[in-house]
Amino acid sequence: MLAQELIRIKRDGGRLSPDQLQFLMRGLVDGKVSNAQAAAFAMAVFFRGMEVDERVALTEAMRDTGDVLAWDFDGPVVDKHSTGGVGDNVSLMLAPALAACGAYVPMISGRGLGHTGGTLDKFDSIPGYATQPSVEVLRKVTGEVGCAIIGQTGDIAPADKILYGIRDVTATVESVDLITASILSKKLAAGLGALVLDVKVGNGAFMATPEEARALAQSLVNVANGAGCRTSAIMTDMNEPLASAAGNAVEVQNAVDFLTGTHIDNRLWDVTVELGGALLALSGLAGNVGQGRDMIAQAFASGAAAEKFGAMVAGLGGPADFVENAPKYLPHAPVVREVFATREGFVRDIDTRAVGLAVVELGGGRHVAADTIDHSVGFTDLAGRGRKLDNAEPIAVVHAADDAAAERAAEALRAAYEIGDYPRPDGGLIRGIIGN
Repeated sequence: MLAQELIRIKRDGGRLSPDQLQFLMRGLVDGKVSNAQAAAFAMAVFFRGMEVDERVALTEAMRDTGDVLAWDFDGPVVDKHSTGGVGDNVSLMLAPALAACGAYVPMISGRGLGHTGGTLDKFDSIPGYATQPSVEVLRKVTGEVGCAIIGQTGDIAPADKILYGIRDVTATVESVDLITASILSKKLAAGLGALVLDVKVGNGAFMATPEEARALAQSLVNVANGAGCRTSAIMTDMNEPLASAAGNAVEVQNAVDFLTGTHIDNRLWDVTVELGGALLALSGLAGNVGQGRDMIAQAFASGAAAEKFGAMVAGLGGPADFVENAPKYLPHAPVVREVFATREGFVRDIDTRAVGLAVVELGGGRHVAADTIDHSVGFTDLAGRGRKLDNAEPIAVVHAADDAAAERAAEALRAAYEIGDYPRPDGGLIRGIIGN
Protein backbone atom coordinates (compact mmCIF):
# COMPACT_ATOMS: atom_id res chain seq x y z
CA MET A 1 0.00 0.00 0.00
CA LEU A 2 1.01 3.60 -0.60
CA ALA A 3 -0.06 6.29 1.89
CA GLN A 4 -0.59 8.84 -0.87
CA GLU A 5 -3.01 6.55 -2.69
CA LEU A 6 -5.05 6.01 0.49
CA ILE A 7 -5.13 9.77 1.05
CA ARG A 8 -6.35 10.17 -2.54
CA ILE A 9 -9.21 7.72 -1.90
CA LYS A 10 -10.41 9.69 1.11
CA ARG A 11 -9.80 13.05 -0.60
CA ASP A 12 -12.12 11.95 -3.41
CA GLY A 13 -14.84 10.82 -1.00
CA GLY A 14 -14.07 7.10 -0.94
CA ARG A 15 -14.13 4.71 1.99
CA LEU A 16 -11.04 3.22 3.58
CA SER A 17 -11.00 -0.39 4.74
CA PRO A 18 -9.86 -1.50 8.20
CA ASP A 19 -6.61 -2.85 6.69
CA GLN A 20 -5.94 0.46 4.97
CA LEU A 21 -6.54 2.43 8.15
CA GLN A 22 -4.34 0.02 10.12
CA PHE A 23 -1.59 0.64 7.53
CA LEU A 24 -1.86 4.41 7.91
CA MET A 25 -1.90 4.46 11.71
CA ARG A 26 0.85 1.87 12.11
CA GLY A 27 2.92 3.72 9.52
CA LEU A 28 2.49 6.96 11.45
CA VAL A 29 4.03 5.33 14.54
CA ASP A 30 6.74 3.47 12.59
CA GLY A 31 7.74 6.55 10.61
CA LYS A 32 6.65 5.08 7.26
CA VAL A 33 3.85 7.66 7.02
CA SER A 34 5.16 11.22 7.24
CA ASN A 35 3.64 14.04 9.27
CA ALA A 36 2.79 15.77 6.00
CA GLN A 37 0.86 12.73 4.83
CA ALA A 38 -0.90 12.46 8.19
CA ALA A 39 -1.89 16.13 7.90
CA ALA A 40 -3.26 15.53 4.41
CA PHE A 41 -5.20 12.51 5.68
CA ALA A 42 -6.65 14.55 8.55
CA MET A 43 -7.73 17.31 6.20
CA ALA A 44 -9.31 14.81 3.81
CA VAL A 45 -11.28 13.32 6.70
CA PHE A 46 -12.23 16.81 7.89
CA PHE A 47 -13.86 17.66 4.56
CA ARG A 48 -15.10 14.24 3.41
CA GLY A 49 -16.08 12.63 6.71
CA MET A 50 -16.40 8.96 7.56
CA GLU A 51 -19.21 6.44 7.92
CA VAL A 52 -19.73 4.81 11.31
CA ASP A 53 -17.93 1.60 10.33
CA GLU A 54 -14.94 3.66 9.13
CA ARG A 55 -14.88 5.54 12.43
CA VAL A 56 -14.89 2.22 14.29
CA ALA A 57 -12.04 0.93 12.12
CA LEU A 58 -9.99 4.12 12.56
CA THR A 59 -10.51 4.03 16.33
CA GLU A 60 -9.46 0.39 16.55
CA ALA A 61 -6.46 1.04 14.29
CA MET A 62 -5.28 3.86 16.55
CA ARG A 63 -5.90 1.73 19.65
CA ASP A 64 -3.91 -1.18 18.22
CA THR A 65 -0.74 0.87 17.63
CA GLY A 66 0.07 0.41 21.32
CA ASP A 67 -0.73 -1.76 24.32
CA VAL A 68 -4.31 -2.91 24.84
CA LEU A 69 -4.68 -3.69 28.51
CA ALA A 70 -6.40 -6.80 29.81
CA TRP A 71 -7.58 -7.22 33.38
CA ASP A 72 -8.35 -10.08 35.73
CA PHE A 73 -10.47 -8.40 38.38
CA ASP A 74 -13.52 -9.60 40.30
CA GLY A 75 -15.58 -6.65 39.08
CA PRO A 76 -16.23 -4.67 35.90
CA VAL A 77 -13.62 -2.31 34.43
CA VAL A 78 -15.23 1.04 33.67
CA ASP A 79 -14.42 4.66 32.92
CA LYS A 80 -15.89 8.10 32.25
CA HIS A 81 -14.81 10.78 29.80
CA SER A 82 -15.75 14.46 29.63
CA THR A 83 -15.37 16.53 26.47
CA GLY A 84 -14.07 19.36 28.64
CA GLY A 85 -15.33 22.44 30.42
CA VAL A 86 -14.56 24.96 33.14
CA GLY A 87 -14.64 23.90 36.79
CA ASP A 88 -15.15 20.29 35.69
CA ASN A 89 -13.42 18.20 38.36
CA VAL A 90 -15.98 15.37 38.27
CA SER A 91 -13.33 12.68 37.70
CA LEU A 92 -11.74 13.36 41.08
CA MET A 93 -14.92 12.38 42.89
CA LEU A 94 -16.45 9.91 40.47
CA ALA A 95 -13.54 7.48 40.08
CA PRO A 96 -13.21 6.77 43.83
CA ALA A 97 -16.99 6.59 44.23
CA LEU A 98 -17.20 3.98 41.49
CA ALA A 99 -14.37 2.05 43.14
CA ALA A 100 -16.28 2.13 46.41
CA CYS A 101 -19.22 0.55 44.57
CA GLY A 102 -17.16 -2.40 43.31
CA ALA A 103 -15.96 -1.14 39.93
CA TYR A 104 -12.35 -0.87 38.75
CA VAL A 105 -11.45 2.44 37.12
CA PRO A 106 -8.15 2.76 35.19
CA MET A 107 -8.82 6.36 34.12
CA ILE A 108 -6.51 7.73 31.44
CA SER A 109 -6.96 11.49 31.48
CA GLY A 110 -5.53 14.52 29.69
CA ARG A 111 -4.11 17.96 30.30
CA GLY A 112 -5.79 21.30 29.77
CA LEU A 113 -6.74 22.25 26.22
CA GLY A 114 -7.51 25.86 25.34
CA HIS A 115 -9.87 27.35 27.91
CA THR A 116 -10.71 23.98 29.50
CA GLY A 117 -8.94 22.56 32.53
CA GLY A 118 -7.11 19.25 32.51
CA THR A 119 -7.47 16.50 35.09
CA LEU A 120 -3.74 15.75 35.06
CA ASP A 121 -2.89 19.41 35.68
CA LYS A 122 -5.07 19.26 38.78
CA PHE A 123 -3.27 16.18 40.10
CA ASP A 124 0.10 17.82 39.43
CA SER A 125 -0.90 20.15 42.28
CA ILE A 126 -0.42 17.26 44.69
CA PRO A 127 3.24 16.79 45.68
CA GLY A 128 4.61 13.39 44.73
CA TYR A 129 1.55 12.26 42.73
CA ALA A 130 2.79 10.42 39.61
CA THR A 131 0.58 11.33 36.67
CA GLN A 132 2.74 9.36 34.22
CA PRO A 133 3.47 6.06 35.99
CA SER A 134 4.34 2.79 34.31
CA VAL A 135 1.63 0.40 33.19
CA GLU A 136 2.75 -1.87 36.03
CA VAL A 137 1.99 0.83 38.60
CA LEU A 138 -1.36 1.50 36.93
CA ARG A 139 -2.22 -2.18 37.25
CA LYS A 140 -1.08 -2.35 40.88
CA VAL A 141 -2.96 0.72 42.10
CA THR A 142 -6.12 -0.08 40.14
CA GLY A 143 -6.12 -3.62 41.51
CA GLU A 144 -5.43 -2.66 45.12
CA VAL A 145 -7.47 0.55 45.40
CA GLY A 146 -10.02 0.19 42.62
CA CYS A 147 -9.09 3.36 40.75
CA ALA A 148 -6.06 5.15 39.32
CA ILE A 149 -6.20 8.45 37.44
CA ILE A 150 -3.15 8.86 35.21
CA GLY A 151 -2.05 10.29 31.87
CA GLN A 152 -1.57 8.63 28.52
CA THR A 153 1.70 6.71 28.49
CA GLY A 154 3.83 6.24 25.39
CA ASP A 155 2.52 2.69 25.14
CA ILE A 156 -1.18 3.66 25.02
CA ALA A 157 -2.49 4.56 21.53
CA PRO A 158 0.73 6.29 20.36
CA ALA A 159 -0.81 7.03 16.94
CA ASP A 160 -3.37 9.26 18.66
CA LYS A 161 -0.67 11.27 20.41
CA ILE A 162 1.13 11.91 17.12
CA LEU A 163 -2.00 12.61 15.09
CA TYR A 164 -3.44 14.93 17.72
CA GLY A 165 -0.30 17.08 17.64
CA ILE A 166 -0.64 17.30 13.87
CA ARG A 167 -4.34 18.16 14.02
CA ASP A 168 -3.66 20.87 16.59
CA VAL A 169 -1.54 22.83 14.10
CA THR A 170 -3.46 22.07 10.89
CA ALA A 171 -6.98 23.32 11.80
CA THR A 172 -8.46 19.83 11.86
CA VAL A 173 -9.21 19.49 15.58
CA GLU A 174 -12.96 20.03 15.12
CA SER A 175 -13.61 16.94 12.96
CA VAL A 176 -16.19 14.75 14.72
CA ASP A 177 -14.64 11.67 13.09
CA LEU A 178 -11.17 12.48 14.40
CA ILE A 179 -12.39 13.65 17.82
CA THR A 180 -14.26 10.36 18.20
CA ALA A 181 -11.26 8.23 17.27
CA SER A 182 -8.93 10.27 19.48
CA ILE A 183 -11.09 9.99 22.58
CA LEU A 184 -12.05 6.35 22.18
CA SER A 185 -8.70 4.91 21.04
CA LYS A 186 -7.25 5.73 24.47
CA LYS A 187 -10.33 4.57 26.37
CA LEU A 188 -10.62 1.28 24.48
CA ALA A 189 -6.89 0.64 24.98
CA ALA A 190 -7.60 0.63 28.72
CA GLY A 191 -9.59 -2.58 28.31
CA LEU A 192 -12.94 -1.19 29.41
CA GLY A 193 -16.18 -3.11 29.69
CA ALA A 194 -18.35 0.01 30.08
CA LEU A 195 -17.94 3.73 29.46
CA VAL A 196 -20.07 6.80 30.11
CA LEU A 197 -19.45 10.06 28.25
CA ASP A 198 -20.14 13.54 29.57
CA VAL A 199 -20.63 15.64 26.44
CA LYS A 200 -20.67 19.31 27.37
CA VAL A 201 -22.86 21.82 25.55
CA GLY A 202 -22.88 25.60 25.93
CA ASN A 203 -20.63 28.63 25.74
CA GLY A 204 -17.93 26.97 27.85
CA ALA A 205 -17.86 23.77 25.78
CA PHE A 206 -16.08 22.88 22.55
CA MET A 207 -19.53 21.97 21.21
CA ALA A 208 -21.45 25.19 21.76
CA THR A 209 -24.80 24.17 20.23
CA PRO A 210 -27.09 21.25 21.13
CA GLU A 211 -26.88 20.02 17.53
CA GLU A 212 -23.07 19.87 17.61
CA ALA A 213 -23.03 18.19 21.02
CA ARG A 214 -25.64 15.61 20.01
CA ALA A 215 -23.73 14.76 16.82
CA LEU A 216 -20.55 14.14 18.80
CA ALA A 217 -22.36 12.20 21.54
CA GLN A 218 -24.08 9.99 18.99
CA SER A 219 -20.81 9.35 17.17
CA LEU A 220 -19.01 8.41 20.39
CA VAL A 221 -21.79 6.07 21.50
CA ASN A 222 -22.07 4.41 18.08
CA VAL A 223 -18.33 3.86 17.70
CA ALA A 224 -17.68 2.68 21.26
CA ASN A 225 -20.54 0.21 21.13
CA GLY A 226 -19.41 -0.84 17.64
CA ALA A 227 -15.99 -1.61 19.10
CA GLY A 228 -17.53 -3.78 21.82
CA CYS A 229 -17.64 -1.42 24.81
CA ARG A 230 -21.04 -0.77 26.38
CA THR A 231 -21.40 3.00 26.25
CA SER A 232 -23.90 5.79 26.79
CA ALA A 233 -23.57 9.56 26.74
CA ILE A 234 -25.13 12.31 28.83
CA MET A 235 -25.23 15.85 27.45
CA THR A 236 -24.72 18.37 30.26
CA ASP A 237 -24.87 22.16 30.45
CA MET A 238 -21.65 24.20 30.30
CA ASN A 239 -23.12 27.70 30.25
CA GLU A 240 -21.52 28.31 33.64
CA PRO A 241 -18.61 26.72 35.52
CA LEU A 242 -19.61 23.34 36.89
CA ALA A 243 -17.87 23.77 40.24
CA SER A 244 -17.55 26.99 42.23
CA ALA A 245 -13.79 26.75 41.65
CA ALA A 246 -11.77 27.02 38.44
CA GLY A 247 -8.05 26.38 38.44
CA ASN A 248 -5.87 23.46 39.48
CA ALA A 249 -5.10 23.35 43.21
CA VAL A 250 -8.36 25.18 43.95
CA GLU A 251 -10.34 22.48 42.10
CA VAL A 252 -8.49 19.75 43.98
CA GLN A 253 -9.43 21.43 47.26
CA ASN A 254 -13.01 21.75 45.98
CA ALA A 255 -13.00 18.00 45.28
CA VAL A 256 -11.65 17.16 48.74
CA ASP A 257 -14.33 19.38 50.30
CA PHE A 258 -16.94 17.51 48.23
CA LEU A 259 -15.62 14.09 49.22
CA THR A 260 -15.50 14.97 52.92
CA GLY A 261 -18.87 16.75 52.89
CA THR A 262 -17.35 20.09 53.88
CA HIS A 263 -18.80 21.86 50.85
CA ILE A 264 -20.72 20.37 47.91
CA ASP A 265 -21.69 22.36 44.81
CA ASN A 266 -25.20 21.33 43.76
CA ARG A 267 -24.57 21.18 40.01
CA LEU A 268 -21.38 19.22 40.56
CA TRP A 269 -23.24 16.73 42.75
CA ASP A 270 -26.00 16.27 40.18
CA VAL A 271 -23.64 15.61 37.26
CA THR A 272 -21.38 13.28 39.26
CA VAL A 273 -24.25 11.21 40.61
CA GLU A 274 -25.98 11.04 37.21
CA LEU A 275 -22.83 9.85 35.43
CA GLY A 276 -22.04 7.36 38.18
CA GLY A 277 -25.56 5.97 38.20
CA ALA A 278 -25.49 5.47 34.44
CA LEU A 279 -22.12 3.73 34.57
CA LEU A 280 -23.09 1.37 37.39
CA ALA A 281 -26.19 0.39 35.41
CA LEU A 282 -24.17 -0.12 32.19
CA SER A 283 -21.66 -2.32 34.00
CA GLY A 284 -24.28 -4.46 35.76
CA LEU A 285 -23.38 -3.35 39.27
CA ALA A 286 -26.79 -1.66 39.55
CA GLY A 287 -30.12 -2.90 38.26
CA ASN A 288 -30.98 0.49 36.80
CA VAL A 289 -29.77 4.08 36.73
CA GLY A 290 -31.86 5.08 39.75
CA GLN A 291 -30.33 2.34 41.89
CA GLY A 292 -26.91 3.37 40.58
CA ARG A 293 -27.48 6.97 41.66
CA ASP A 294 -28.36 5.78 45.17
CA MET A 295 -25.19 3.68 45.34
CA ILE A 296 -23.00 6.62 44.32
CA ALA A 297 -24.70 8.92 46.82
CA GLN A 298 -24.13 6.37 49.57
CA ALA A 299 -20.45 6.06 48.64
CA PHE A 300 -20.09 9.79 49.30
CA ALA A 301 -22.24 9.86 52.42
CA SER A 302 -20.43 6.93 54.04
CA GLY A 303 -16.96 8.36 53.43
CA ALA A 304 -16.00 5.34 51.32
CA ALA A 305 -15.30 7.49 48.24
CA ALA A 306 -13.05 9.82 50.25
CA GLU A 307 -11.17 6.81 51.61
CA LYS A 308 -10.62 5.46 48.08
CA PHE A 309 -9.42 8.86 46.88
CA GLY A 310 -6.87 9.06 49.69
CA ALA A 311 -5.64 5.54 48.97
CA MET A 312 -5.27 6.34 45.26
CA VAL A 313 -3.26 9.50 45.97
CA ALA A 314 -0.97 7.58 48.32
CA GLY A 315 -0.64 4.67 45.89
CA LEU A 316 0.52 7.01 43.15
CA GLY A 317 3.14 8.68 45.32
CA GLY A 318 1.20 11.47 47.04
CA PRO A 319 0.91 12.12 50.78
CA ALA A 320 -0.78 9.38 52.80
CA ASP A 321 -2.76 11.98 54.76
CA PHE A 322 -3.70 14.16 51.81
CA VAL A 323 -7.48 14.06 52.32
CA GLU A 324 -7.12 15.03 55.97
CA ASN A 325 -4.55 17.78 55.34
CA ALA A 326 -5.02 18.98 51.76
CA PRO A 327 -4.40 22.69 52.53
CA LYS A 328 -1.04 21.75 54.02
CA TYR A 329 0.12 20.18 50.74
CA LEU A 330 -1.57 22.21 48.00
CA PRO A 331 0.16 25.37 46.70
CA HIS A 332 -1.38 28.71 47.66
CA ALA A 333 -1.32 31.90 45.59
CA PRO A 334 0.34 34.96 47.18
CA VAL A 335 -2.59 37.26 46.35
CA VAL A 336 -6.17 36.33 47.27
CA ARG A 337 -8.94 38.91 46.93
CA GLU A 338 -12.68 39.18 46.36
CA VAL A 339 -14.05 40.40 43.03
CA PHE A 340 -17.24 42.47 43.11
CA ALA A 341 -19.57 43.37 40.26
CA THR A 342 -19.93 47.00 39.19
CA ARG A 343 -23.63 46.95 40.11
CA GLU A 344 -26.07 45.01 42.25
CA GLY A 345 -28.39 42.49 40.66
CA PHE A 346 -28.76 38.89 39.58
CA VAL A 347 -26.33 36.84 37.50
CA ARG A 348 -28.17 36.44 34.21
CA ASP A 349 -25.48 34.95 31.98
CA ILE A 350 -21.84 33.88 32.22
CA ASP A 351 -19.36 33.74 29.36
CA THR A 352 -17.88 30.50 30.64
CA ARG A 353 -15.19 30.32 28.00
CA ALA A 354 -13.99 33.76 29.12
CA VAL A 355 -13.78 32.51 32.71
CA GLY A 356 -11.60 29.62 31.56
CA LEU A 357 -9.39 31.95 29.54
CA ALA A 358 -9.02 34.20 32.60
CA VAL A 359 -7.59 31.19 34.47
CA VAL A 360 -5.18 30.61 31.58
CA GLU A 361 -4.10 34.27 31.72
CA LEU A 362 -3.48 33.95 35.45
CA GLY A 363 -1.00 31.19 34.59
CA GLY A 364 -3.29 28.26 35.35
CA GLY A 365 -3.31 27.03 31.73
CA ARG A 366 -1.11 26.97 28.65
CA HIS A 367 -0.79 29.20 25.59
CA VAL A 368 1.56 26.61 24.05
CA ALA A 369 2.32 23.04 25.10
CA ALA A 370 5.70 23.98 26.60
CA ASP A 371 4.25 26.55 29.03
CA THR A 372 4.75 25.96 32.76
CA ILE A 373 1.57 26.06 34.82
CA ASP A 374 1.14 27.90 38.11
CA HIS A 375 -1.02 25.38 39.94
CA SER A 376 -1.93 27.79 42.73
CA VAL A 377 -3.92 30.33 40.70
CA GLY A 378 -7.59 30.44 39.74
CA PHE A 379 -11.00 31.38 41.12
CA THR A 380 -13.03 30.15 44.07
CA ASP A 381 -16.54 30.97 45.25
CA LEU A 382 -17.68 31.58 41.67
CA ALA A 383 -21.26 32.85 41.59
CA GLY A 384 -23.62 30.79 39.47
CA ARG A 385 -26.51 31.92 37.31
CA GLY A 386 -29.37 33.30 39.36
CA ARG A 387 -27.17 34.41 42.29
CA LYS A 388 -27.97 37.81 43.79
CA LEU A 389 -24.85 40.00 43.95
CA ASP A 390 -24.34 43.13 46.04
CA ASN A 391 -21.61 44.92 47.99
CA ALA A 392 -21.30 41.98 50.36
CA GLU A 393 -21.68 39.15 47.82
CA PRO A 394 -18.75 38.92 45.35
CA ILE A 395 -18.66 37.35 41.91
CA ALA A 396 -15.71 35.24 43.05
CA VAL A 397 -12.40 35.19 44.88
CA VAL A 398 -9.32 35.44 42.66
CA HIS A 399 -6.07 33.65 43.50
CA ALA A 400 -3.14 35.27 41.68
CA ALA A 401 0.63 35.49 41.60
CA ASP A 402 0.69 39.28 42.06
CA ASP A 403 -1.55 42.33 42.34
CA ALA A 404 -1.40 43.19 38.65
CA ALA A 405 -2.46 39.69 37.61
CA ALA A 406 -5.27 39.76 40.17
CA GLU A 407 -6.59 43.05 38.79
CA ARG A 408 -6.49 41.80 35.19
CA ALA A 409 -8.34 38.64 36.21
CA ALA A 410 -10.92 40.67 38.13
CA GLU A 411 -11.63 42.82 35.07
CA ALA A 412 -11.91 39.74 32.85
CA LEU A 413 -14.31 38.14 35.30
CA ARG A 414 -16.53 41.24 35.54
CA ALA A 415 -16.69 41.32 31.73
CA ALA A 416 -17.69 37.63 31.64
CA TYR A 417 -20.69 38.15 33.95
CA GLU A 418 -23.96 39.73 32.81
CA ILE A 419 -25.81 41.26 35.78
CA GLY A 420 -29.47 42.23 35.52
CA ASP A 421 -32.48 43.19 37.60
CA TYR A 422 -34.04 39.73 37.29
CA PRO A 423 -32.60 36.22 36.94
CA ARG A 424 -32.96 34.40 33.62
CA PRO A 425 -34.72 31.00 33.52
CA ASP A 426 -32.30 28.09 33.75
CA GLY A 427 -32.19 25.79 30.71
CA GLY A 428 -31.51 22.74 32.87
CA LEU A 429 -28.38 20.76 33.68
CA ILE A 430 -29.04 17.47 31.84
CA ARG A 431 -29.62 18.26 28.16
CA GLY A 432 -30.05 14.76 26.78
CA ILE A 433 -29.17 11.08 27.18
CA ILE A 434 -27.96 8.93 24.29
CA GLY A 435 -27.55 5.17 24.35
CA ASN A 436 -28.36 2.63 27.03
